[in-house]
Amino acid sequence: MRRAGAVALSIVLLAPGWLGLSGLSLLAAFVPLLWISNTYDDSRGAWWRMFGWALLAFAGWNISTVWWIWNATPVGPIAATIASSFWNMIAFMGFHTVSKKAPKALAYTLLVAGWIATEYWYTIGDFSWPWLILGNGFSHDVRLVQWYEYTGVFGGSLWVLVSNLLIFEAWQQRTPRKVVAASLGILLPMLLSLGIFISTKNPAEQVRITALQPNVDCYEKFAGSDEWQEQNLLQLLAEVPADADFILAPETALTRHLNEEAITRYAHLQPFADTLRRHAPQALLVTGANTLRFYEHGSQTPTARNSRGYWYDHFNSAIAIDSAGVRPEVYHKGRLVIGVENTPTWIFKALTFLVVDLGGVLGQIGIGEERLLFESASKVQGGPAICYEGLYGDFFGDFVRKGAEVMFLISNDGWWGDTPGYEHLFSISRLRAVEHRRAIARSANTGRSGFIDCRGEVVGETLGWEERGVISHELPVNRAETFYTRHGDLLGRVAQLVMGLSWLYFLAYRIRRKNLLVA
Repeated sequence: MRRAGAVALSIVLLAPGWLGLSGLSLLAAFVPLLWISNTYDDSRGAWWRMFGWALLAFAGWNISTVWWIWNATPVGPIAATIASSFWNMIAFMGFHTVSKKAPKALAYTLLVAGWIATEYWYTIGDFSWPWLILGNGFSHDVRLVQWYEYTGVFGGSLWVLVSNLLIFEAWQQRTPRKVVAASLGILLPMLLSLGIFISTKNPAEQVRITALQPNVDCYEKFAGSDEWQEQNLLQLLAEVPADADFILAPETALTRHLNEEAITRYAHLQPFADTLRRHAPQALLVTGANTLRFYEHGSQTPTARNSRGYWYDHFNSAIAIDSAGVRPEVYHKGRLVIGVENTPTWIFKALTFLVVDLGGVLGQIGIGEERLLFESASKVQGGPAICYEGLYGDFFGDFVRKGAEVMFLISNDGWWGDTPGYEHLFSISRLRAVEHRRAIARSANTGRSGFIDCRGEVVGETLGWEERGVISHELPVNRAETFYTRHGDLLGRVAQLVMGLSWLYFLAYRIRRKNLLVA
């Protein structure tokens, strides 16, 4: 019962950062699991019992924080829980195994490095759902993690893991030295962050951005009238301030399928240019759209579909419209939602013995390979990230490295209903702002639209669930690059190396110990 209670406590401490609350409880969330591990010996039966308790804790953490995916797809939270828990278990059970057979310092090193390395793999892999990276839990505590501009969210994971180990050691030994070490491990990063926050100022140069929230039910969106949705957007566009530089409309706001070769010639898009010319002549409208790219036979991509002998990719895209018409540049979403937009092509190949021609129809759309910037009439460069791409710090940095001075996030958040899902997707954007010191404007179909400055602070008006409207704000324009922007997920790459060396050291230690015992 004590171990069951410890598991429940661990879940309670792990979850708050993803449910709209502070993530500071993460700093002690692993202590109950470390205590359970400490109560077992190195027998095989004890290993499996620890496996069961750890799996229960990590599955409980996942279920309590991603249950809302059920509203979009019942299999979603199950798949997410299995995948996330798999990586969690690799890291924690590796630590537990080594802790029973090698020095404590090695086991602790392996826990920290192994956990961050598996988070990194989960971020860069085909099956990627980095929602529960520990560092993401501080999205409501941005003033305390301003050093993300050096480390990214993996720095938050490092803080969590080290703090838990220090607290556990202080609790176990109860010596002044251990208590002081634990206190400093928790407080010093906070104080450093507050110092960075106070000293960091938003640049003086500003750009005026307007976000539209049309409030269209996403489940009716693609079955409803294209004309009505275009009129809905045009009505909102007519309310935009005349001095706007950029206007954002949500992901897939334009529901018709647009052939990219003819993108500048669609008559039904001309009213958008006309409305801009009348109401905001200097503004650039950046909007989500569905676009198609066709290929000659033999030149198609692995994600291309085949229809009546024609090969084509269907892209989740962002396009730009000014008072002169539609610009020819099209940005393709590069980070796709697993299972909905992205079924890795190796799955198609593995299943070819079951079906003759999958043709990319099982939820696979085209994958954007390059980041694209849109430039306003005032010569400000904006990066048009789409929805899920806001979860990836290093990927987000591709826009900044290419020259983005302000960032956009256009999203379609209504799939999950009025749940913590869309709220946390907005708050995670605050971490991207801190990492790259880029202001972010966010436009959602419904969910939460708003503005974030270079310090991760929410500024100006926001629009919430099932609110329709137009909001505007002046955001700072920044051209400087942070350490994280330049080096990306350096901590994740280093963690891989440290984990590999730790396992090699463990194997050498066991071999040497075995030889000594034999001798």
